[in-house]
Amino acid sequence: MLPRRMSIEQNAPTPPFLGAHALVVGASGITGSALVEKLTAGGWEVSGLSRNPIEGSSARHVRADLRSADSLAEALGELRPTHVFFCAWSKQDTEAENIVVNKAMVADLLAALAPGRSVRHVALVTGLKHYLGPFEAYAQGEMPDTPFHEDADRLPVENFYYAQEDALFAAAAEQGFTWSVHRSHTVIGHAVGNAMNMGSTLAAYAAICRADGRPFVFPGSETQWNSLVDMTDAGQLADHMIWASTTEAAADQAFNVVNGDVFRWRWMWPKLAAALDVEAVGFSEAPRPLEEQMADAEPVWARVVAEHGLVEPDLSRVASWWHTDSDLGRDIEVLADMSRSRLLGFTGYVRTEDSFYRLFDRYRADGIIP
Repeated sequence: MLPRRMSIEQNAPTPPFLGAHALVVGASGITGSALVEKLTAGGWEVSGLSRNPIEGSSARHVRADLRSADSLAEALGELRPTHVFFCAWSKQDTEAENIVVNKAMVADLLAALAPGRSVRHVALVTGLKHYLGPFEAYAQGEMPDTPFHEDADRLPVENFYYAQEDALFAAAAEQGFTWSVHRSHTVIGHAVGNAMNMGSTLAAYAAICRADGRPFVFPGSETQWNSLVDMTDAGQLADHMIWASTTEAAADQAFNVVNGDVFRWRWMWPKLAAALDVEAVGFSEAPRPLEEQMADAEPVWARVVAEHGLVEPDLSRVASWWHTDSDLGRDIEVLADMSRSRLLGFTGYVRTEDSFYRLFDRYRADGIIP
């Protein structure tokens, strides 16, 4: 058995040819930052598009507003990437708005790069809401049985993931590049200020519980407590995207990408509690959402930050209660099949337990949590 915090390092992915240049869109996010780390370590030329530069990275920073076609055209006009990794989205109030905004971000960025004719492959990150439906119709109606397979039909509902895919397919047909779509489950990785970050959310929740003398109460449903589930480490997702982008047999396909292990929260929750030094309390009678449990948490977090000299006083940039509630509150088992990737030669595997432990250690080292 592996020691609790043992890390299995993948070899850094080397560029597939001389002059390979990766553009990582959303470079400061959970997935984008993991990609930048992997690519730069492997010797790629890397440009990272984000609102703010990535601290400590040697990647070239490209500042642009993804919601402005003019801004993208100006920022990307002279850039000649060979590989594009699109890892960004913008949360809107309704799914109709999500579709308009997020489809346009993909289409406008690829249109801005089109005149250079340098792009050979575009990898797009989506997720298992491809099978579960968007937030407005989440896990409602008839869905494919678990584990989810990539060849399942689209659900008969509007979904911004479908719109992003369609924008990608249209640009690929017009410009002649290959593509891949990467449907991750809940992504565990290092980022601050991300709208969907279970890792930092649970770490902040535990810090508040410890400071306030509260138990670490599982917030989700009985179904999630007892069912099998899987997750996606950001490093695993980055490896998968680079693999698909540089493997001829993987071109023009959509893939599920998860860690490879499965677990039940009734097994994982006490382990996370022990790692975070809090008392674990499991499901009992009804869900206890974090948005309700943490409604009065701001003053406690301020005290935690002051006592431990933490670097992020804005709790909303560390914890996304709504997203973790959505994930853990589902009344359906959620698992993804990775056979398509495995049969084509992708061998990456991560133990989810270790993903959490490594992330907590890194957040402590960075002064995000005590």
